[in-house]
Amino acid sequence: MNKRVVLGFLLLLVVYQASEGLQTVVARGNPLGPALMLLALALAWPVGRWIDGSGWRAFGLLRPRWLGLLGGGLLLAILAKFAAEALALGLGIETFAPMLALPVSALGLLALTTFIPSLAEDILTRGFLLRFTPKPLGFWAYVLASALLYTGNHLWRFDWGLTEQLRLFCLGLAYAAAAYRFRSLWAAVGLHWGWNFAGAALSQAWPTTLADAASGRLVSAAVHLLLFAVIAGWVHAAQPADNPSKV
Repeated sequence: MNKRVVLGFLLLLVVYQASEGLQTVVARGNPLGPALMLLALALAWPVGRWIDGSGWRAFGLLRPRWLGLLGGGLLLAILAKFAAEALALGLGIETFAPMLALPVSALGLLALTTFIPSLAEDILTRGFLLRFTPKPLGFWAYVLASALLYTGNHLWRFDWGLTEQLRLFCLGLAYAAAAYRFRSLWAAVGLHWGWNFAGAALSQAWPTTLADAASGRLVSAAVHLLLFAVIAGWVHAAQPADNPSKV
């Protein structure tokens, strides 16, 4: 594998993990954490330029129809999140408090603060694999490799238990399948961002009491497995597409 690809990946990984560690474990509320996340995203452009001269395009970004893919994935993920919450409520896993009014400005801030890390993580765990592998990956090889990388990228959650690792793996399957199917990272970003945004908005607008965290994670995993099955079936039914290394 190209040394520039490896070094570029490691650079973004270190900055991303430093941000995650600060925000989730070491110094919550410290502005350095979000600043490092912005840095990880900003560094992706010069890294892409260094690897093959294409900047953001190196990771499957700036593709045709990108806005439609982003918006479609966003809407689908929000609907999936509501379905997961409804299922958890029906199973008695969660109980809901009365809804609270959430200002439009708060929704805008949540949209921004969930978009940036979603995009940065998708570049790391899906964008590199979409183009920069020693040989082109088929659907299953790409999806499994990306899902494992996505799960491993959450190293600050390794102590959350097996159900969290399973949940992350299932999320990774669905998002990777979308990236592969459309040969564009924006399809995965839309799903990833939509799920995170909907979760953040719901937690503020409609507080819940979780009776069983492990069961809640399994519900999220099941919903994403369904998303994955739909996207994988779409891949199977579609005409053979171009090589993912040529996006």
